[in-house]
Amino acid sequence: MLRKKTNGVARRPQRTSILSDVAEKSVDRRAFLRGSGLAIGGLAAISATGGTVTQATAATAADGAVETLKSVCTHCSVGCTVVAEVQNGVWTGQEPGYDSPFNLGSHCAKGASVREHAHGERRLKYPMKKEGGEWKRISWEQAIDEIGDGMMNIREESGPDSVYWLGSAKHSNEQAYLFRKFAAYWGTNNVDHQARICHSTTVAGVANTWGYGAMTNSYNDIHNSRAIFIIGGNPAEAHPVSLLHVLKAKEENNAPLIVCDPRFTRTAAHADEYVRFRPGTDVALVWGILWHIFENGWEDKEFIRTRVWGMDQIRDEVKKWTPEEVERVTGTPGEQLKRVAHTLANNRPGTVIWCMGGTQHTNGNNNTRAYCILQLALGNMGAEGGGTNIFRGHDNVQGATDLGVLSHTLPGYYGLSGGAWAHWARVWGEDGDWLSGQFAKVTGADGKEKNLQNLKGIPVSRWIDGVLEDPENMDNPDKVRAMVLWGHAPNSQTRQTEMKTAMEKLDMLVVIDPYPTVSAVLHDRTDGVYLLPAATQFETRGSVTASNRSLQWREKIVDPLFECKPDHVIMGLFAKKFGWSDRFFRNIEMEDDVTPNVESITREFNRGLWTIGYTGQSPERIKLHMENQHTFDRTTLKAVGGPADGDYYGLPWPCWGTAEMGHPGTPNLYDMSKAVSEGGLTFRARFGVERDGDNLLAEGVYSKNSEIQDGYPEFTMQMLMDLGWDGDLTDDERASIEAVAGPKTNWKTDLSGGIQRVAIKHECAPFGNAKARAVVWTFPDPIPLHREPLYTPRRDLVADYPTYEDRHDYRLPTLYASIQKNDFSQEYPIVLTSGRLVEYEGGGDETRSNPWLAELQQDMFVEVNTRDANNLGVRDGEQVWVEGPEGGKVKVMAMVTERVGEGVAFMPFHFGGHFQGEDLRHKYPDGADPYVLGESTNTAQTYGYDSVTQMQETKCTLCKIWAA
Repeated sequence: MLRKKTNGVARRPQRTSILSDVAEKSVDRRAFLRGSGLAIGGLAAISATGGTVTQATAATAADGAVETLKSVCTHCSVGCTVVAEVQNGVWTGQEPGYDSPFNLGSHCAKGASVREHAHGERRLKYPMKKEGGEWKRISWEQAIDEIGDGMMNIREESGPDSVYWLGSAKHSNEQAYLFRKFAAYWGTNNVDHQARICHSTTVAGVANTWGYGAMTNSYNDIHNSRAIFIIGGNPAEAHPVSLLHVLKAKEENNAPLIVCDPRFTRTAAHADEYVRFRPGTDVALVWGILWHIFENGWEDKEFIRTRVWGMDQIRDEVKKWTPEEVERVTGTPGEQLKRVAHTLANNRPGTVIWCMGGTQHTNGNNNTRAYCILQLALGNMGAEGGGTNIFRGHDNVQGATDLGVLSHTLPGYYGLSGGAWAHWARVWGEDGDWLSGQFAKVTGADGKEKNLQNLKGIPVSRWIDGVLEDPENMDNPDKVRAMVLWGHAPNSQTRQTEMKTAMEKLDMLVVIDPYPTVSAVLHDRTDGVYLLPAATQFETRGSVTASNRSLQWREKIVDPLFECKPDHVIMGLFAKKFGWSDRFFRNIEMEDDVTPNVESITREFNRGLWTIGYTGQSPERIKLHMENQHTFDRTTLKAVGGPADGDYYGLPWPCWGTAEMGHPGTPNLYDMSKAVSEGGLTFRARFGVERDGDNLLAEGVYSKNSEIQDGYPEFTMQMLMDLGWDGDLTDDERASIEAVAGPKTNWKTDLSGGIQRVAIKHECAPFGNAKARAVVWTFPDPIPLHREPLYTPRRDLVADYPTYEDRHDYRLPTLYASIQKNDFSQEYPIVLTSGRLVEYEGGGDETRSNPWLAELQQDMFVEVNTRDANNLGVRDGEQVWVEGPEGGKVKVMAMVTERVGEGVAFMPFHFGGHFQGEDLRHKYPDGADPYVLGESTNTAQTYGYDSVTQMQETKCTLCKIWAA
């Protein structure tokens, strides 16, 4: 949505800003850039598609040598390299990384402007507190003392679970790991981050299908795809550089591009086949495609026989989804889906791509498993050009998830069992009893005492209920009284009206961020709010994991600006305040008493993350790859000669064993055509060896050169002994294994890595060789089912496809049937969905504070279909009210368009700073208000959470619209 501007500036009134200065006089674009200081250095001109970048000339270059440093874009998860030009400690220009196999010299609009993210004048510059309704500058010492004292008082009165530690997908891997460890030492599992509300249903659904909950292939591997199926994703706007990889396959392979989306997006504009369907009917749509595949015998029967369990039960469910029923539920004609099925069957291997359009539903885990089952039926898994390519939204949401910033697991998806805590206590060198004693204990309904150390915490999607819910209905001992939003935009979450109430009921609200975020202004608090200025990722160093599981190393470009501090330093300050700094950092080298050495943190998680293979990527190996990007093949990601010869770029996990073992990383998960030592894998034996008498292990298939030529379970010391392979262990490895559990020691808990090393020596996968599960018996719906949304406009379908009964999980009651039983569709007849724009990212605070991007999109808006707009008396460009059935409403600009179908409205979720018609600009600290403000779509969005992960529902609620 780009509009021609009358001038080169944002139209809304500003206080002190570049835009307000230049708005007072007529300027052309060149003058604007000169006045803003954005034209200095190597990036004098920029294209939204990563076009021409000019070099600084002798006439314009400042005095002093120009140093070039590599970092990684801080927006989406493609992992584009940014080359910064630094002179005398000042970041003066940037270039896209031409050597990077991910972006090959391309940037999107957001990536091209990241220098402004670091140097932005709208940043928080020093610690502040709200006192008597006014923002006051305070010192770091005062901030840490007051916040720390307040938290310890709350801990004493209400227990450690009354403080909620909300982490960030913007942290580096090292900071994310340290943050989860920090919550453990504080004594709570009330810790989470953005993955809960973007891809938690992906992780749960995918991990419970074949073993790991991550993207199976890579952006680059799409070059090998013969068909590309995108559902619930809009990479053209959400991950623009990724679209270059998609288009390469489309053009070079003549690969048909199929885009399924309720909205005709910029991605759909490139499609060979665009499939419009009703929001919230993904399972029905996929089963409609599979109906034709099964009906015509197009499935890969041998692949299913040898590598898939439960497909017969899927067949029984799919039989119900005739073309007529699919069209009744989804609105998509059966003939079109037959054409899609035929295209996928005739163009293999094909890849399936999805994003938040598929995940943010009450049955999101059903959606993600249905996508996986489609690929299993076609035999597209474990193949170059195949797989499920799950595009993550933030630059390190993959890494932060892997490092365990979640309320239901420890780093590496180890869970919260006693064995998991014992493993990490060994890694940390910690007394397990001391660690356990940090947690509160409660008496269960059975009268037995339970340690909350082993109970899932409240997810970020529900923190407001942790404040507002009666403790009698919760497994939390008391209400949440202090909230720490550390690198999180609250406007990205639903139920904003209730969030405002929750913020006002807290004893203390602490915001740690380079920008103040909507957290500073949504509420009407006059006291008890602290803003702490965190450094950006360009002011520190560390690793970050791209969506394809590759690790990259960011160099520090500049020292922290103003009074900002890196996140790991702030953690060090709090650890010292809380009195357990020495224990917390006992195995980590310190640069001073509160500053841990980043590389030392990497080495600590290398010692413990055996489950997913974050053990072979030492800092030295990651840095070596960054220094030699030019040596890696642009499609396979494999180094061809050079110092990293044979490695895959970024050592995509699992990178088995220790760094000394030299595993090259795993480019495509579950690819049996490669030996395990060369990056190959089987499906993971995670679910036992049999079910109801059926074999769950692979049938007579195995990875290249495997010495076990059939399916096999995961490795233990006992299994090595039974095979006679224990003689391959060194004495040190044997002693380490003995210290854990002797013969019962599992490959995941062996700190020596010996079990992994020996398994791979015999070319076996440490985690076994099993079948993928098409049926997940531990989930509410073992077979993925279509269920109508809580707020459905199709009351005629509720009886046939009802939602769940109300449930209790993650310490809280969760409503389903008690909401769906009410008919809101008469008063609220339009389906409301939300999504992304190319100009902004996440909650939008940093990108709306960037004058380059703010200029491009100055108004929050709602897309309304032409027929609906005419029936409502709404005209393009006019202000309208959009109200949800729970009473939240927003005042936005109408965009009348055929992008959305009749009965559907769309709003982007990047805006904030307005609330139900009120402009909150006056509430920001002086000079820290974003250039562009707007309503949050989530003020009108409603209740609804996934049955497995508590993912929020944002893609199919209801609304009504009228002219303002």
